[in-house]
Amino acid sequence: MFVKDKMTRNPVTISPDDVVSSAVDIFDKCDFHRLPVVDRSNHVVGLITEALVAENVPSKATSLSIHEINYLLNKTTIADIMLKDIATISPDNLLEEAADVMIKSDIFTLPVVDQGFLVGVITQKDIFSAFIEVQGYYNKGTRIVVAIEEDHPGILKDIATILSDENISITHLVVERNGKINIIIRVDETDSDKVADLLKDKYNIIDVKSYK
Repeated sequence: MFVKDKMTRNPVTISPDDVVSSAVDIFDKCDFHRLPVVDRSNHVVGLITEALVAENVPSKATSLSIHEINYLLNKTTIADIMLKDIATISPDNLLEEAADVMIKSDIFTLPVVDQGFLVGVITQKDIFSAFIEVQGYYNKGTRIVVAIEEDHPGILKDIATILSDENISITHLVVERNGKINIIIRVDETDSDKVADLLKDKYNIIDVKSYK
């Protein structure tokens, strides 16, 4: 799955010349926490976040009056406080590459850039959504987890053959390799007992669940 498949196109942006109060208004109205900052040519020049605003503008708990705080909000520009050295990703990168950048950079939003121009944003929420989709969580059928003690070529072919002989199609498949090997299979058959019975004599079934 590519970044372009899950990114939000034509995202809300803000200009570096806008004042901070404009960002606050967008955060409040749209329930956003981060905004890409673009120039007049739609080139990404930075990122503004709620945390940055909070760090750079006094809170209501200070001795400043509400009028003084509003004055600061309307005087300080986005360019004054935005993050300038930010990570970006190409729309043609794989989604897992975007997730890797987010983890290593400890960020939740990545501007998606094509030849310097902003074409979208990809967020942590988009990554979670893609994970659910890859796992087939919302699909009707059965999820069965097969533990493999010793890996060798042909296991997936054998499992697929056993199921297809009973006219059962595999809809999603994930192989976990984290010290042990688990094959997580989703099929279009909702009778979980039937699916388990087909595989249990030859394979170690550690979990099976029906989704109807």
